[in-house]
Amino acid sequence: MMRKLIPGIIALALSSQAAAVDVTRHPIPNSKFPISAAVEVPAGSTLVFLSGVVPTAVDAKAAKDSVAAYGDTKTQTVSVLKSIQAQLAGMHLKVGDIVKMQVFLAGDPAKGGKMDFAGFMEGYTQFFGTPEQPLLPSRSAMQVAALANPGFLVEIEVTAVRP
Repeated sequence: MMRKLIPGIIALALSSQAAAVDVTRHPIPNSKFPISAAVEVPAGSTLVFLSGVVPTAVDAKAAKDSVAAYGDTKTQTVSVLKSIQAQLAGMHLKVGDIVKMQVFLAGDPAKGGKMDFAGFMEGYTQFFGTPEQPLLPSRSAMQVAALANPGFLVEIEVTAVRP
């Protein structure tokens, strides 16, 4: 019985690898903005949904419920994306395997309570749209009233496709 299963398992593994290659990323027409307008994932691909990731503290002496503990929006974005990168690596995935991203930005007190989209983009573009990692996810970014900790300015959740 096992001999009959092995060719089927090998065929399934090969089709999964081929499916990841068939992911189609549609650019935004006439734009250099570093996101995809849409991403097509073929049937049969394995999707991996990561829960929202928040920043790690950069200043252990600052109050844990303060922005000072986690840094500005750019610093928090880099922290979150590094955590996502590490979590994906633990599952044998890369940042380039991300096909969908949802970004939740809290208002920055230093910006009059407005989200710091420019700061977010400064961190984001260190990971996406680079010569080393040109694959762009579809993405939504929104300002929310608050995140779980008053010091958090950034939370990101992603969906990746397994190659």
